[in-house]
Amino acid sequence: MRTLKVVTFTLVVVGALNWGLVGLARFDLVAAIFGLEFGETSGVTAAVYLLVGASALFQAATFTSTQGHSHTVPAASR
Repeated sequence: MRTLKVVTFTLVVVGALNWGLVGLARFDLVAAIFGLEFGETSGVTAAVYLLVGASALFQAATFTSTQGHSHTVPAASR
């Protein structure tokens, strides 16, 4: 589960940075990596965007379940 959380978090960060570049400089990094112009899509870029979106949903769904949980052992259990 930890690996899935790290991978999805990384994809969410990549997606956020890509949207920041789109807003700041009208530059789509994902499209550029695959040799496309701004606004163009292909099957591969669509898959990347889909994975980023699915990762965001996963992170949002698991966010509240991890809040307030400490990795330390409570004093009563020691």
